[in-house]
Amino acid sequence: MDFQYGKVEEEFRGEIREFVKENLPNGYMGHMFEEEQSDKEWEFAMSIAKKLAEKKWLTMGWPKEFGGMEAPHWQRVVFGEEAGYWGIPGIGMGISGTAWVGPSLMLFGTKEQQEKYIPLIAAGDPDGVWCTGYSEPDSGSDLASMDTFAEKNGDEYILNGQKVWTSCAHYARWMWLACRTNRDVKKKHHGLSLFLVDMKSEGLKVSPLKNFVGGHVFNEVFFNDVKIPAKNLVGVENNGWSHLMTALSFERGIAVATTAKAQRVLDELVEYAKQTAIIGKPAVRQKLADLAIDIEAAKVLAHEAVWKLGKGDMVIHEPSRDKANCDVLLEKLSRVGSDILGAYSQMDMMQKGSKWTKLKGTFEHMYYYCIGMAIAAGSTDTQRNIVAQFGLQLPRSY
Repeated sequence: MDFQYGKVEEEFRGEIREFVKENLPNGYMGHMFEEEQSDKEWEFAMSIAKKLAEKKWLTMGWPKEFGGMEAPHWQRVVFGEEAGYWGIPGIGMGISGTAWVGPSLMLFGTKEQQEKYIPLIAAGDPDGVWCTGYSEPDSGSDLASMDTFAEKNGDEYILNGQKVWTSCAHYARWMWLACRTNRDVKKKHHGLSLFLVDMKSEGLKVSPLKNFVGGHVFNEVFFNDVKIPAKNLVGVENNGWSHLMTALSFERGIAVATTAKAQRVLDELVEYAKQTAIIGKPAVRQKLADLAIDIEAAKVLAHEAVWKLGKGDMVIHEPSRDKANCDVLLEKLSRVGSDILGAYSQMDMMQKGSKWTKLKGTFEHMYYYCIGMAIAAGSTDTQRNIVAQFGLQLPRSY
């Protein structure tokens, strides 16, 4: 595997760092989901997204015909690394916009859908912000068991049911929705479809789900006879599972940015350990060294997936492998960081201005959120099952 960066990539890295200096506050870190927790943070993230869109950095890998740069794989990796390390906000345009809605519409959306929605996403427009409706109260890792139902009625569908853990639903203009359109099927994976849902639809209600520290990221979304135009069906009716798996592969390909974020957090933790002299403790040094090794290993695996893509190889289980690695890495990083900070790690992470909140509340935030992140986009064990089946070719046990 050869993933050494060339002159073009390193020059681009410098350009990104100049952008960070000019547009982000000094020492800015950016926590997971931070932009969705307050109107102020959201407005800041959207302002950055607009600037990124002007440079076409929001859609670096997209084809030029859809407003992208068609940037080579390694140039996109550089952006992912720098964006993750510096915590650049506004990258996802709300959960899913640039990451999987746009790319999925390019693959199996109609020309009308592509012309209407993709430019808004690429431009960093408020009307290009999306949320994703997958999980339901009784359908999480077993996603094919979803029961929210859309019934065809003339030139529209009537939608009823509920979604839960819907990130960014309180800011999103549109929802990327998976639901059932046929209940009379032999296998639960059949009879599913994907839709584009207007969040301003009559009968659609968003209810916030605040976590135990007061953060508002997730929501419940209720559908009561919501009308969806038939033209908002994505791909083939009842063939949504195939489309859904493609979209999920985009969602799980986040290891480059995640490992870069972990590296930034580790760097800050090492500096804190030096300033407080606890670096002199052998046990602390050992923990930090272990983290450095884990991060480097995860980074190399993420690069391997990109290297394969660059050669034109099929990448099937690798995003799941890397997502599972990152789940474990973030949990370990949050735990070790909390141990090193001691009592300071118990401070209210929402009180950013407090002198007692160390490292900008990074470890308090990560400790609270890493468990949820290990479930989002498919639980850690779900990813491991995918690796076992498609990577190791092990037989299914069920």
